[in-house]
Amino acid sequence: MKKYSVRTIGIALTVLALAGCGAGNGDSGKAKGSSKVDMQGVANEADKLIHRTLSAVKPSLEWTHNTSDHGSCDGASSGYGDVTRRAVVMTKVSEARRGALIGVIERQWKRDGHKITDVNPDRKFPEVYAETSDGLLKMSLIVGGEGQFFLDVQTACVKKSDVAAPSTQVNGHSYYGKAIPRPNVNDAFWSSTAPIAPSTATPTAPPSS
Repeated sequence: MKKYSVRTIGIALTVLALAGCGAGNGDSGKAKGSSKVDMQGVANEADKLIHRTLSAVKPSLEWTHNTSDHGSCDGASSGYGDVTRRAVVMTKVSEARRGALIGVIERQWKRDGHKITDVNPDRKFPEVYAETSDGLLKMSLIVGGEGQFFLDVQTACVKKSDVAAPSTQVNGHSYYGKAIPRPNVNDAFWSSTAPIAPSTATPTAPPSS
């Protein structure tokens, strides 16, 4: 029977542990593990991304943080975890303007060097998905009931750490940790039911690879 050194066995176990962080998670945003940053570090980056994304929209939107999630990637003993940060738009966005809002955010993500991974140009419930160039963050912007926009940012597997609540400033009333109502803020532009130019009314599909 062939004998293996303790060092060889240790290396093999380390490789398996890191591989397990991504295994079984599919395309959920956890596939890439990183030991160079911890959960609080990527949570801070996710908060900055949310704030930058929504602050880029003009006229401005009112939005709030939603409760975030964090936990182990692949079992409590893996030493790796991930974080999901969430924001909810409180401005009423009419069906006529939803595609335009998706388009504004899609273009902002592209300018910031993020990769658009999928787009659903549906007029009533459009969606756009993207990821950062380093693969540490995956973003989704989707439309729910009454045209309410939900922005989620999920991190890859990183070193476990304590995670604090988001500290970035919301625009409008904060509902963090509370029940979030349907959109309740009217805006002269975003809430208008008047049609706008087709070039800005619908998002573009991602380029074929």
